[in-house]
Amino acid sequence: MSADRTSSRRRTGVMFDRDRRPEELATFAKAVEACGADDLWVVEDLAWAGSIASAALALAATERVRVGIGIAPAPLRNPALLAMELATLARVFPGRLIAGIGHGAPPWMAQVGAETPHKLALLEETIEAVRDLLHGRTTHVDGRVVRIDGVRLVHPPVETPPVVAGVVRPRSLELSGRAADGTVVAEGHGPRAVTAALEHIGKGRAAATEPRPHELVVLTHLCVGDDATRVAAATAPIVEEYANWLQVPPGEVFLAAGSAGTAADRVRGLWDAGADTVVLRPVGDRPVEQVREVLAYLEDSGRNG
Repeated sequence: MSADRTSSRRRTGVMFDRDRRPEELATFAKAVEACGADDLWVVEDLAWAGSIASAALALAATERVRVGIGIAPAPLRNPALLAMELATLARVFPGRLIAGIGHGAPPWMAQVGAETPHKLALLEETIEAVRDLLHGRTTHVDGRVVRIDGVRLVHPPVETPPVVAGVVRPRSLELSGRAADGTVVAEGHGPRAVTAALEHIGKGRAAATEPRPHELVVLTHLCVGDDATRVAAATAPIVEEYANWLQVPPGEVFLAAGSAGTAADRVRGLWDAGADTVVLRPVGDRPVEQVREVLAYLEDSGRNG
């Protein structure tokens, strides 16, 4: 099965990599918008940068692109406070925010005393609470982990932003289909993995009490170059890292790597497998130029068709 299309066109996004300095974000966001990308995504990883502040900077620096948060860890974020922050951004920049929430990396959660034995319950209860609050509802949650007693936002957004789940494993994907407005699939997953993820998401959607569209966002590393040896050297550490994390052979780690035409074909493969939005994470030098080259190929081949 495939996710319901949330628009008539296939979308592209670009990630502001966590290793880039925060003071570069505004300039980078403007350049990405000028390239014609649909989205700019920011991250929240422990000790790097906070996603709400980053999203605010990116939104203020641009006029058109949607800004995605990928992802706010549920163990670090009280759902009422998170909803308040998201509502502020969504009111000031209507229609330009998509908010990702996830489990958070267990080692990082342990470092700050936020580890939980109830990861699935915490994520589902957080997503449901944040969605209810953003929709302007008086929210009561007496869950396994989350407690909210009659909270209602004074200034809910006029246009409610999608709340999506950044998850990997089958049970979490099913949770996303059941509770969220979309799913963010991490880097390293190719078309076959995307198809498999959609099956798990579909099970959750079938069990949802509130049927709604579901956007599938797939992240992928981008490395554009005509020298295959240099591209392989630049992406080797990424392949090793993600092979270990995903517990797959290195040859199964998916990247949009190679010439601009080859990288564009890899993006098309993710779209064809069911991705609504493909978010590029440039590797190496000339990140904006790499994005521009790939988007030009996609546009020439009829990106909107």
